[in-house]
Amino acid sequence: MRPSLSRRQTPARSPKLIIAASLVTALLLAGCGSDYPLGEEQRKAAEGNASNLEGTLTGGGSTAQNSAMNAWTTEFATLHPMVQVQYASVGSGAGRAGLLAGGTEFAGSDAYLKEEEVQRSIETCGPQGAINIPAYISPITIAFNLPGISELNMDAETIARIFSGEIRSWQDPAITALNPGVDLPDVPVTGVARADDSGTTENFTEYLHSVAPDAWTHEPDGGWPDATGLEKAQGNAGVVTTVTRAVGAVTYADDSLVDENLGKVKLKVGDEFVAVTGEAAALAVAESERVKGRDEHDIALELDRKTTAEGAYPMVLVSYLLFCSSYADAQTVELARTFGQYVVSDEGQKVAADSAKSAPMPAQLAKEARAAIDSITAAS
Repeated sequence: MRPSLSRRQTPARSPKLIIAASLVTALLLAGCGSDYPLGEEQRKAAEGNASNLEGTLTGGGSTAQNSAMNAWTTEFATLHPMVQVQYASVGSGAGRAGLLAGGTEFAGSDAYLKEEEVQRSIETCGPQGAINIPAYISPITIAFNLPGISELNMDAETIARIFSGEIRSWQDPAITALNPGVDLPDVPVTGVARADDSGTTENFTEYLHSVAPDAWTHEPDGGWPDATGLEKAQGNAGVVTTVTRAVGAVTYADDSLVDENLGKVKLKVGDEFVAVTGEAAALAVAESERVKGRDEHDIALELDRKTTAEGAYPMVLVSYLLFCSSYADAQTVELARTFGQYVVSDEGQKVAADSAKSAPMPAQLAKEARAAIDSITAAS
């Protein structure tokens, strides 16, 4: 039996309306008490800023986006000091549920809306439903806690066998064969997965299912399969913290959240082992295509997980901003458009790269994202 790392239990799934209400409560609490929640810097910016844009835009979702979102909202507040953009980092699944239930104006998600979710969004977002806008590109890191070892080579099959619960020792032949000369300790492998419905999980399991289907037989999904017997923790930060506290532990997480004291896996792509970088993730995204059959302005991407392009790192997530295609009033449209355009602008992408180690979007993808955001309208 695997050693227990915590007593945290997997939370029961809440009804969508409860999730939406919880999101709204968290956002209202975060915004209470001041016209300038970011403090003196925002107040001074307001005094010397000509922007007349005002109002509140509420969102929630992806924990992977959280570092970038904090940077985006901070910088956006200096450009538009009378606007409050509130974001609750509650996980992609909860973010999508909040938007679909009408509890928020936008969501962050590490997985695009499925076709059935787009259909459900019509009631809240108008006849075209909600749209997926790529906003944040980041590699998914396999992070481990083995003191004295900062880097290991792995292929998709070995990773799949670790996270399916098959590989139980760091001296397993599959690991040692890929890492000649590395003095691997005789300690148990303790895998840690996400407890919440997670876009990071969906991207990770999609990669494993695509590249190593014989070793990873579970279908891609945002919920981690209980049959693996892994420990679980809440959010990207939760799994990283759990691994940091336990020698022999290993997890998957957005690279921006991985503690510098943890080791990282180099991924076998073609005949080479590729280190985790934003640039390598961007190369993989450049190989992607748009999901067929979607609305012109719905930019859901089908990633090529099997790419062997030199230097590409295909265990990557593209995190989306989800907006309604139409809103009930012109003010919300202006807020959503202005904030969305800032996020996908060169400036917004640089802010995210500096704060969260993300990769700037390819130029053509950014152009398509700007056009999609411009398409958001007020309901007639």
